[in-house]
Amino acid sequence: LSHTACTLPRTSAAIIYQRMKNTSLIISLALLLIEGVAAFTSSGFSAASMRTNTELKMAPRYDKSIQKWFPTKPEEEESAAYGPIGSLIRAGPMPFIQHLVFADNYEQAVLKYMAQDGCTRKEAQGNMDAYIENPNDWTYQKLQEKQGKLSKRDYANANTSPKQLALSGVWATVVLGFFGTFIADCLAGKYATH
Repeated sequence: LSHTACTLPRTSAAIIYQRMKNTSLIISLALLLIEGVAAFTSSGFSAASMRTNTELKMAPRYDKSIQKWFPTKPEEEESAAYGPIGSLIRAGPMPFIQHLVFADNYEQAVLKYMAQDGCTRKEAQGNMDAYIENPNDWTYQKLQEKQGKLSKRDYANANTSPKQLALSGVWATVVLGFFGTFIADCLAGKYATH
């Protein structure tokens, strides 16, 4: 009887482990596929990215009464660029979390950057994501650009090449697989001392 009782939890743990392993692989592949499609559908060949310089002068406006920035045309609205997953791909987990949890603050920062720099929404989002990910490096890059020591970095399209997407997908699969295995092993009692 004690042998059966001891075997039953291990069998359940093995099933849980296998399901977690399969689920993490499926989720990783699904995210990779979705981001691959999103990266190519919002590429630099859209009509919004081919605007003239005069169109960029129309920037978001600041309403002093409510102390908020607001878009003045559809190209400045939140849906005109990329969502939180785009932030994850371009700059990592910190901008992704900021984009999700503090969406209004993120939106205000993007609109303010657009107004001050006179750039497109996608460029502003890319810069805000880079700033959130590493403010010191972003500031250094911008100062070097103003002094003419470095060429302008394209934060809007950072890490969106097919090669980079594939590398990120493989890395995410490895990390999720490792942590999934570790959690499943912990639930199975593999690391428990008796």
